[in-house]
Amino acid sequence: MPHFLPEPPHGSHPARVGILLINLGTPSAPTAEAVRPYLRQFLSDQRVVELPRLLWQPLLRGLILPFRAKKSAHGYRQIWQPQGSPLAVFTAKQAAALQKLLPQVLVEHAMSYGEPSVAHTLATMKAQGVDRLLVLPLYPQYAASSSGAALDKVLNELVKQRNQISLRTISRFYNHPDYIQAMAAHIRAYWQQHGRGQRILFSFHGIPEASVQQGDPYAAECRASAQLLAEALHLSPQEWYLAFQSRFGRARWIGPATDQLLTELPAKHNIRELDLFCPGFVSDCLETLEELAIQGREQFHEAGGQTFRFILCLNDNPVFIEALADIALENLGGWV
Repeated sequence: MPHFLPEPPHGSHPARVGILLINLGTPSAPTAEAVRPYLRQFLSDQRVVELPRLLWQPLLRGLILPFRAKKSAHGYRQIWQPQGSPLAVFTAKQAAALQKLLPQVLVEHAMSYGEPSVAHTLATMKAQGVDRLLVLPLYPQYAASSSGAALDKVLNELVKQRNQISLRTISRFYNHPDYIQAMAAHIRAYWQQHGRGQRILFSFHGIPEASVQQGDPYAAECRASAQLLAEALHLSPQEWYLAFQSRFGRARWIGPATDQLLTELPAKHNIRELDLFCPGFVSDCLETLEELAIQGREQFHEAGGQTFRFILCLNDNPVFIEALADIALENLGGWV
């Protein structure tokens, strides 16, 4: 017999429309003890690591977690804010700001891994009367390991519901004009205040080449976003680069690699002043603040670079929140 979750009393709240923002997740503290269960949950998702569980789990628990948890905790300690993890702080701010722009709906946020969980947030929204839900993973470019994993979490909860909510999803917004223009305005404002380098590098999170060969559209969508952003900024092809970061494991990943390019640009191409922006991250996190703003800066300077400007992610910039609102409203037709 199937076991369904308890339902709120029927008619206890007026029917409402909800928007659920989903991001990756974060440990609750910058310690190895807090990072370990977060990484175990993240790296146990077969959307993220597509290996047989009997092969992968012993490697993960016996070799990877003990080393990687300590290393990640060190990185988190360098970027941790008084309010907590930057990713958690900015995702909460995005949801709150979007709620102010769209008071006619209920806006909440959740994480694919860690807290607040998708299961808990969905239950909370349903208890407040949400019977129509728009799910918006905060990944502009679709990848099975990010957007796909986030949507899995929602769909897995619907299977448990006796009285299922109506559902709409936004799996990607990589080429949406409002997203592109929000990034362009954000970068132009930075340049006006801080100056501009010889070139700008757009760095996206990487994925294994095997995923692309099996049909994942992520790499193509990243290139499309970068091209549209370069056009919005009126950049010539010689003024910008695209690269992929955060390689993990021994498999071949899509390239060029960001860390390799940061070393080559000063040494081989005489680029002494470089700006760097991450179009695929809408919130600053470990991969942007520690891997690039700290380590990337060091790599660039060690290779002979002189000025490295890291442009923060969109975070809670009002132009991005307005873009999110427009994207949401386009997908709420007939509901709002």
